[in-house]
Amino acid sequence: MQERNRMLTQKRWAILAASCVANLCIGAVYAWSVFAGPMAGHLNSIHGTALTAADLAFIFSFSTSVEFITSIAGGYCSRRFGADWVVRIGVIVFGLGFVVCGFAANTAVLAVGFGLMCGLSGGFAYMGSISNCVKFFPDKKGLAGGLSTASYGISSVIIPPIAHMLNETFGVSRAFLIFGAVILAAGALSSLVIKNCPDDFVPEGWNPLEGKSAGSSVKDKNAIEMLKTPIFYVMFCMLVIGASLGLMVISSASDIAETMIGMNASAAALMVSILALFNTGGRILCGGLSDKIGRINTLAGVYAAAIVALLAMYASGGNGSAAMFAAGICLIGFCYGAFMGIYPGFTSDQFGTKNSSLNYGIMFSAFSVAGFLGPMVMRMAYNGQGSYRPAFLIAVGIAATGLAVSFLYRAMARKT
Repeated sequence: MQERNRMLTQKRWAILAASCVANLCIGAVYAWSVFAGPMAGHLNSIHGTALTAADLAFIFSFSTSVEFITSIAGGYCSRRFGADWVVRIGVIVFGLGFVVCGFAANTAVLAVGFGLMCGLSGGFAYMGSISNCVKFFPDKKGLAGGLSTASYGISSVIIPPIAHMLNETFGVSRAFLIFGAVILAAGALSSLVIKNCPDDFVPEGWNPLEGKSAGSSVKDKNAIEMLKTPIFYVMFCMLVIGASLGLMVISSASDIAETMIGMNASAAALMVSILALFNTGGRILCGGLSDKIGRINTLAGVYAAAIVALLAMYASGGNGSAAMFAAGICLIGFCYGAFMGIYPGFTSDQFGTKNSSLNYGIMFSAFSVAGFLGPMVMRMAYNGQGSYRPAFLIAVGIAATGLAVSFLYRAMARKT
């Protein structure tokens, strides 16, 4: 066992890097907005219809909605069959989904290729890679979770420009085929480097009793045991609140910039790209910081920062300050990324590493709840007031509630 731990300690950074490549590949789901317009034109040329990109939006919604199912299934299968096989199967099926889209001549084929195949396999591979990385780094759970989730998030910055260039050069059908081939090659090769982390793995030179990991002495709980603990629902609530705050802004960022601040379309698009960069940075920096000062301390600081960001965005709507708006939207993106980076390690700390893949898959369903609540609050506020500005005051109240719940977590954690 000692020799095995020594070899895995030497390989774990390579395994983390390979997992990041796999997550970057499945992050190609973010390229849909670039493919939608040209694909609508392609289908119109075949059938003489008048489809628009908006008419194909249901395919992306379908893809993200089924991802929730496989995030839990991916966690279960990682535990049962090994994360290496889960990631391998996930990226291969994801790449094949793009290939299917390359041959699409109607929306049904797109729904199968992108909606079903990419949606199901993306959640499958993502959950397998994230949970496995955290298990390999019990001494750096936050950093490992931050890096592995950041590689998925950075796709929203890297992939769309490449997709646009391929569309312009080769046409949308061939662009899908090229993307599919690259994903199959890069994803499959990277998955060969990934190894499944044994439950009893301890990095060479690390003593759990001397480490700062909050979960070093926590009893491993399976999914049923986790769901029976009240503290799970407090953590779930904190994640729903934190993710909702980010998704309120992310879901309407471009329109908010144009209607509330008066930015032109190009400036608004730039803000969305910058938001994505800060989202990625938050995953890495806050994930690493949580290893140093503790998960709950970092999360409390993130809630406080979100309040400042939301107040800045509210104020910018009154004075039209583009600089204040930019600062606020970047900070809220950073905060959203922080939750993505911290929670894999946070879940492992609380419920143990043995079943962390399935446990985090269940915890991750909070993002699906937030994906509904966050945009809904923003839309209701806009429809009721004719302005996005009041929504930021509502969001401040939600963030303050999250900060209060974090203190409830502290009280419950002390008792257990």
